[in-house]
Amino acid sequence: MTFNNASGNSVTITLPEPKASLTSVQIDAVMDQIITTNIFLTSGGELISKRDVKIVDTTTEDLYDPA
Repeated sequence: MTFNNASGNSVTITLPEPKASLTSVQIDAVMDQIITTNIFLTSGGELISKRDVKIVDTTTEDLYDPA
């Protein structure tokens, strides 16, 4: 989840292993709650708006067998 802070800088909050069933509505509500409750303070001030949200899925396939 990426937010804008009071200085206009982006702030990213990363959560490991999000639920596969998450919806954009649920994520939007959580981001609104984070902004409303003002629970994170950054060096550039409080979080004031949503900028972006992404779910990153990384798959590793080992192609080398040293046997």
